Amino acid sequence: MSSKLARLIKVAKGESAADLVLANARVINVFTGEIETGNVAIYDGMIAGVGDYHQAKQVTDLKGKYLAPGLINGHSHIESSMLDIGQYARAVVPRGTLAVVSDLHELANVSGLDGIRYILSSARRLPLELFLMAPSSVPATHLETSGASLDSKALRQVFRWRGVIGLGEVMNFPGVISGNSNLLDKIALAKDRVVDGHAPGVSGKDLSAYIAAGIYSDHESVSLEEAREKLRQGMYLMLREGSSEKNLDALLPLVTDKTYRRCFFVVDDRSCADLLSDGDIDAVVRKAIRRGLEPMRAIQMATINTAEYFGLKNLGAIAPGYMANLIVISDLSSLEIDMVFHRGHLVARQGKPLFSLKQPSSKRLTSTVNIKPFAIEALQLMASAETKPVIEVVPGQIVTKKRLERVKVAGGVIPADTSRDILKLVVVERHCASGNIGLGLVTGFGLKYGALVSSIAHDSHNIIAVGTNDEDIFRGIKEIEKLQGGLAVIAEGKVLGSLALPVGGLLSDEPAEVVASKLETLEALAKDLGAKLPSPFATLSFLALPVIPELRLTDLGLVDVNAFRLID
Repeated sequence: MSSKLARLIKVAKGESAADLVLANARVINVFTGEIETGNVAIYDGMIAGVGDYHQAKQVTDLKGKYLAPGLINGHSHIESSMLDIGQYARAVVPRGTLAVVSDLHELANVSGLDGIRYILSSARRLPLELFLMAPSSVPATHLETSGASLDSKALRQVFRWRGVIGLGEVMNFPGVISGNSNLLDKIALAKDRVVDGHAPGVSGKDLSAYIAAGIYSDHESVSLEEAREKLRQGMYLMLREGSSEKNLDALLPLVTDKTYRRCFFVVDDRSCADLLSDGDIDAVVRKAIRRGLEPMRAIQMATINTAEYFGLKNLGAIAPGYMANLIVISDLSSLEIDMVFHRGHLVARQGKPLFSLKQPSSKRLTSTVNIKPFAIEALQLMASAETKPVIEVVPGQIVTKKRLERVKVAGGVIPADTSRDILKLVVVERHCASGNIGLGLVTGFGLKYGALVSSIAHDSHNIIAVGTNDEDIFRGIKEIEKLQGGLAVIAEGKVLGSLALPVGGLLSDEPAEVVASKLETLEALAKDLGAKLPSPFATLSFLALPVIPELRLTDLGLVDVNAFRLID
């Protein structure tokens, strides 16, 4: 190591040849906000210097193109792409994402530490830096049934692993505010490392209490007022733009010369179809520029700001001693990425990956769908009153509204009412065959026929279904059980289309392009059934998440999130 460091110093001094010189570049200096003209010398995957460098084993003339640091995704649930980690890298690396911060709590909620180990070991062979935030939310709450549980003892083991940089989003904000000892023990384990937050709608003294626990970031703000209060209280603001959660337009006006160093971009959840067609963090940067943010500022918020918050000391900039994770940009305003370098090696060009994959074995994470047999009658929602709580979907957001509606009743049973867009919502426990089935009503999907069923249901990932009749919902649940995880569209008792997700019931073992094509087909089929949401399966996946206001459904029943309790 010392000999390599000595050689790096010699290259920086101009006394030894670099491995690679990227010549005639317009270098994005994220420290000063300037664009500098010069050459960048690289040795052993590290940047030796920026300036008058010519001596190298290889010289690549960039001919005046822009050179920027590789993009960093500061908060992403990789599992939401439905892609195995290698296929995920094939989708995002050519787009310029060269580092991702994730807590992997989706797979951990299904398979515990085995799921995390699988992703981390597979990622080590990829041109992508994957930083783990130890998952604090396995399970997220006591209001659902998960496939695994990671207590403080398990997290103490995780914190000893290489590449663990902090504690993942603390989703049980009521637990923090009330001083839950188990949660506080997990936070204490992080010590001097960062602790990510998750505090939708939390304000005032409750917000002060949450931050006082040592939690200094949040990605759940949906309004300017909410985000401004969190910034004023010392939080870093993650501006989120995912597949179903889109907050950039609402929050971007808060980014000014005074605040931008406390702001950075995240996607949280992006589908494989969106990754391939629109992009990852690059899509967020591109949209921010279209909305009027100066390109330099947008790149700073996707690189150095993220790196500094997480303490990634050699990432996020082009400077001596920094990792040579770099992107070559033909046009700055449209963020047209021509080349991508990972640790000084060209790994993608003009949107195409140049690296090969070795498919890891995922046998330990298959066969995770374990449903106790039940009859279709178990899906009947009995009429106990003239009115019932209804979950109202908010387009473009993952928050919901709680409505109380007079419902249609037939023979003592509440059916779906498509004339009013009040549909049946079902959650079936699939980890330990408990037989738990949660039943409720939802509005906002627009289905006129059939059902949509999925094994992706944040965060415990039980089977979730929305439909117009019990027969199609029942048929869909059986299809997901047969596939051992996946998505399905059902109508008139027939499976119109499906996408198998055999790895933990969350990930496909097929190429990214195949998975994206199948997802797009399913979304088109859903549209044919009347679905009016652009990403109906993504929206459906969040309706079982009992840490996002206002009303959710888990396998244990309806959850009033604001009161943090099950509704009788």
